[in-house]
Amino acid sequence: MADEAPVKLIHIGPPGGERKDGFNLVTERVVALHPEVRQLEVELLAYDGKTVVLDVAEEAIEEFKQLKVGDGATIRIVEEGGRRVAKNFRIRAKDPNAARADAMLVDLHDTHWLNRKYAAEVLGELKDDRAVVPLVEALTDEVGDVRQRAYDSLIKLGRATVPSLIPLLVSEEDELRQSATEILRKIGKPAVEPLATALTDADDRLKTKIMKVLDRMGYKPKTKDDARAKLPRLT
Repeated sequence: MADEAPVKLIHIGPPGGERKDGFNLVTERVVALHPEVRQLEVELLAYDGKTVVLDVAEEAIEEFKQLKVGDGATIRIVEEGGRRVAKNFRIRAKDPNAARADAMLVDLHDTHWLNRKYAAEVLGELKDDRAVVPLVEALTDEVGDVRQRAYDSLIKLGRATVPSLIPLLVSEEDELRQSATEILRKIGKPAVEPLATALTDADDRLKTKIMKVLDRMGYKPKTKDDARAKLPRLT
């Protein structure tokens, strides 16, 4: 059961900042469910098996019903009137890296830029392909440090990022277009095949951009005209 004086949870946010946006709690497992009073007890991942009891917000009831004792979960929590209230749940895989990625994917959209910056950096290290689209979106973040971490992480994710980056080659925003080009070039050889494949369905404008990237990478795909030129002439 929960301690009479539950361990203090760490608030993820700026020192001295407001807590209304809450924090993410990654729990090793759900210990007990009490639907009749809308509460659950969870074991804290970082506190040697100690547990804490959480109230469940009205808007999270349907997600709460999906939980089972023994599940791991990432829980969004706010503090209201001295109570810790769960606002939403995400049942997580047993893989601890997947659990951490779940939390970072949430933090990538946090209101505080330091959380977004940290999440953008960690997601590159975790090599979770689910991070590709959110990291591509983070290339337009208002904070330069967040954009830079997303840029670096997309390079680390490699080939998986290529399909999401290709459309940015014709972006109207110069910085976004340049970032996509540089990332693709730094990914290098793993990006060549998906780039060449994209030529098939690309319009003329995008095709020109893809060809330019491939050329700068030292690769020139064969065109239909090249193939016809090599056919022997009939006499």
